[in-house]
Amino acid sequence: MERLSERPALDVSAMPSVVFGSRNIVWLGTILFMLIEGSVMAMLYASYFYYRTRTSDWPPGVYPPELRWGVANAIVFLLSLAPAWWIRKRARLADVLGCRLGLGALALFGVVNIVLRVFELAHMNCRWSANAYASTIWTMMGMHSAHLVTDFVETVVLFVLAFTDRVEGTRFTDFDENSMYWYFVVGIAIVTDFVVYGASRLF
Repeated sequence: MERLSERPALDVSAMPSVVFGSRNIVWLGTILFMLIEGSVMAMLYASYFYYRTRTSDWPPGVYPPELRWGVANAIVFLLSLAPAWWIRKRARLADVLGCRLGLGALALFGVVNIVLRVFELAHMNCRWSANAYASTIWTMMGMHSAHLVTDFVETVVLFVLAFTDRVEGTRFTDFDENSMYWYFVVGIAIVTDFVVYGASRLF
């Protein structure tokens, strides 16, 4: 019987130490997380349109939210896709400097998005407790704000880490996955803007 010590060692030196996309377990975790959060937002959208069928006066007893802050933030969100795309590109090339620049730019966009979100919330033209409509749009905006702040904090942390000696292998996949989640934040922002600002005027 062959002894274990006599077997030739398995050479794994040619295997990659870092993988991106669906071959990375973190990618799967991020996708599942987005599916869960996306499902919650979808249920809120469904609630909004259900309440719309219950009354002929929409929004009921209040004015729609002021449009300018929502439009301004939507534009900033769309522009922020550029550094997110850049980070993913540079991370896959293990370009530390490129990732630093991209993460710094994305963090700055995040600051602007958060500031504009504060103005949005200040001009919703209703209290969250006014009625079902108000509760729904405040919950939608609150949920998305949580996504926004969460990814902003993660981006800042990764930006700081990008200047340490910890930038290696899996750190580049962290940069990549963070940017992928930012795509999700932007996508949810655009849909939420349509519901909160558009549907209250069109339907």
